[in-house]
Amino acid sequence: MRTLLVRGLIAGLIAGIAAAIFAFVFGEPHIEAAIAIEEANAATEAGHDHAEEAPIVSRDIQKSLGLLTANAATGLALGGLFSLAFAFVYGRFGAFSARAYSAFLAVAAFTAVSLVPFLKYPANPPAVGQEGTIASRTELYFVLLAISVIAAGLACYAVKVLAEKLGGWTAGSIGLVGYVAVMAACGWLLPAVNEVPEGFPATLMWDFRVTALGTLVVLWAVLGLTFGALVHRALGSEQRQAEPVAA
Repeated sequence: MRTLLVRGLIAGLIAGIAAAIFAFVFGEPHIEAAIAIEEANAATEAGHDHAEEAPIVSRDIQKSLGLLTANAATGLALGGLFSLAFAFVYGRFGAFSARAYSAFLAVAAFTAVSLVPFLKYPANPPAVGQEGTIASRTELYFVLLAISVIAAGLACYAVKVLAEKLGGWTAGSIGLVGYVAVMAACGWLLPAVNEVPEGFPATLMWDFRVTALGTLVVLWAVLGLTFGALVHRALGSEQRQAEPVAA
């Protein structure tokens, strides 16, 4: 377990740094454009004599050290949880390699943790969203996130149980359809949030959300591939050391 946890943290840190670089290169220009719109709207509402308050943390720090720190911390946390999930599923769904299990787990985690909640409640750039609804929007997002993770776990358990009777392909199809049905129902029942101000550029909104989703893709892809490579080497080394003892 210690071997998996350490490699999970290393892989998570690398994934967080990669996601920060992607967000800085492709996401920051859209954030700067949205901030410019937000400042222009604020100046128009307050009049030309409006005195802007200096932010507690400057934009230069936010988009450099702040962005790197936030993504690195997120990567470390996800890497630790990823290693625990890997330890639980490894070997339970067939005799696949550690890299295959890591890749599959990364795809499943990206879908349940990032993609499905994002489809219902996508990220918003500055100047979008009302300050008074931040708490309610956050609660809705985490409610959907919790439901998605629980539904994904139950679907995997159902696949494990049904595979012995119906075969892997049929059991996997049933689990996938069940998960999609549950999440579609939750997405329909949960209230929608639409607080895009009138006149906000649709192309800027689209580009920002595509970049935000791309950052999540980079995070989970690098995490899954890096963790799989590290664990494959570690498990292979331990197996080679155990072979003489077994002989």
